[in-house]
Amino acid sequence: MKIITNFFKSILNFIDKYLILPITRLIFKIRKRLSIPSRKLESWLSKQTTLLFLSLFLAVAVFWIVNYKVESFSSQNAKVLKEQEVNAVYDDELYVVEGLPEKVDVTIMGSKADLYIAQQSTNSGVTVDLRGLKPGTHRVNIEYDRGSNDIEYSVNPSVATVTIYKKVSDTRQLAYDIVNDDKLDNTLIVNSVKLSTEEVTIRGAESKIKEVATVKALIDLENLSKKEAGVQTLSDIELKAYDSKGNVVDVEIVPVTPPITVSAEIDLASPSKKVSLNFVPKGKFVTGKAIAAYTFSQNEVTIYGDSDVLSKINSLDVEVDVSKITSNTSFRAQIKKPSGVKSISTNYITVDLTVTDASSEPVRFTIALTGLNVRDDLIAQPIDSENGFITVEVQGASSVLSSISESDITVYVDLKDLGEGRYTREVIVKGNNPLVSYKALRTEATVDIVKK
Repeated sequence: MKIITNFFKSILNFIDKYLILPITRLIFKIRKRLSIPSRKLESWLSKQTTLLFLSLFLAVAVFWIVNYKVESFSSQNAKVLKEQEVNAVYDDELYVVEGLPEKVDVTIMGSKADLYIAQQSTNSGVTVDLRGLKPGTHRVNIEYDRGSNDIEYSVNPSVATVTIYKKVSDTRQLAYDIVNDDKLDNTLIVNSVKLSTEEVTIRGAESKIKEVATVKALIDLENLSKKEAGVQTLSDIELKAYDSKGNVVDVEIVPVTPPITVSAEIDLASPSKKVSLNFVPKGKFVTGKAIAAYTFSQNEVTIYGDSDVLSKINSLDVEVDVSKITSNTSFRAQIKKPSGVKSISTNYITVDLTVTDASSEPVRFTIALTGLNVRDDLIAQPIDSENGFITVEVQGASSVLSSISESDITVYVDLKDLGEGRYTREVIVKGNNPLVSYKALRTEATVDIVKK
């Protein structure tokens, strides 16, 4: 009824706007142009013949407008309703249905008025009635409830082959996955997660239930109201079932005990540790030059990450390219972040270097060779004294060389993953002072690995 009322209102508005008002304006313009007095005009308009002709003219105009509107609304039209959701009618507590399309296209045909009514109707929709069908495969019609008998329709596709299964259930342990942990501040970590339930019931076709390898609650950290250290609560957590290959299995998941949704208490922590910084030169020193001293703008930083990772780190390296440094200089250097460390209190520091001439005479030390990474049931022995003691040449500034001793130097060969036998391996030198360079005068050494 409301639609019909609006229709006639639109006609009356059209007549008022495009007929009565223009005619009135025209009459007054004519009167003004011809200088006709108002009384004469009123006398003319009050004549019976004038009113008769005006009434006839208005009746013809109204008839034409109404007829045009009615023809426009009554002519056949078609409209395609894209991706209409398909509603299946069946007992979803007892059965599972597969093979039914989620959306279809519907073409409706009729007058504009009928199409409008059909589109506005809350009773229209696409349905498939599966009531009364037993488990098995069935070919069913997809119907459109048009909301009006005055329109025709076609559905694409109009028929579907569906399979109906009995719904079965099983109880599974509930695990969890952390999602969007990169949305947290770098100083925060998830210390622990406590779910509101440890078990869930999965329901669906028996074949789907057998595919489920694990059920997980997806802890989406982006949904946290507060992203700060402390215990945060997350409600209405999404649950997913996965097969052995990590693919999602379409089953219904509900907690074993009420409530019907899963929540979690998430403990966010910010473990930290203060560590010192190491000066690590990269590249070869310029010939004839050496670094006499270095200073950092700060000697320690705070690192953030998992407690297990932090416990293994006592210092961080600051790598400095010394291959082109020939005089005193100051520059900004990056702190190297180890794997597992989420954040550092500062990523850059200022390094000041004091450069001087290198000593013309290097210092030499004779160091006993050590075998590293030998199995616990074996022992490494140099084949002779020549292989057992290595001469190391140390080059640098005279002021630094004077502080170097044998105890600052280690010489070794790496014997990792080796069994009994005789092996020749590269000689490696390591020293405690980064301001000097170390060079073994013997590049290889031969050792015997024997039983203890």
